[in-house]
Amino acid sequence: MGAMVFGGACLQGIGGLGFAMFCAPLALLLFPELVPGPLLALSCPLALLAMLREFRAIEWSTAGYALVGRLGGALLATAVLRFASPSTLSVLFALLILTGVALSVRGWQVRPTPATSGTAGFASGLMGTITSAGAPPLAIALQNLPPAPLRATLGFVFFAGSVISLAALHAAGRASGDELLVGVLLTPWMVAGFAASGPLSRRLSAQGLRGVLLTLATLGALAVLAQALFHAKN
Repeated sequence: MGAMVFGGACLQGIGGLGFAMFCAPLALLLFPELVPGPLLALSCPLALLAMLREFRAIEWSTAGYALVGRLGGALLATAVLRFASPSTLSVLFALLILTGVALSVRGWQVRPTPATSGTAGFASGLMGTITSAGAPPLAIALQNLPPAPLRATLGFVFFAGSVISLAALHAAGRASGDELLVGVLLTPWMVAGFAASGPLSRRLSAQGLRGVLLTLATLGALAVLAQALFHAKN
């Protein structure tokens, strides 16, 4: 678990996103107890570190619209979590990840307008609350921002959005104290991974990192679908 969290935090520190896209598919297969509560609990301080590192570069208008949308998505996810079965959520998780990857690969040139930022925030809130991986919609909507504003704005939205999603999980009865304790115990690995991202960011190209993230997310989502199909047949 620690090695997975270290790698995800390092990736997020380099590119502004990647923690949930890297950790959530692997955790769902290997450590299902981490999804979604503990991973969301780890996402909060990680996003805070990213936000504080480049605080002056935050695009506040874009962040505000995205955050309002994320609140709406988290509220809808609360209702979904009350009625959906774990297997249904697993399949939904995989499909949402694959959708995010497909949109990223297509390279949509989306400008961060109020409408696109709010819509992406809504999708991120829904996806992040259910699966812990709410980055793809926002990454697509904000992809044309310069690197520093992109990382700082995503850090702010992910920090505030993770707090909202944790509150929604608690309201749905899906975030217990024991789950959050697991997140606390893994925090040193998260901090170490973020610290390691500084020197590594100067050696890895953004395009190379993006390819690794999308490949891992795709393989993880396909494995989840295969696992759900196997259980359905048995």
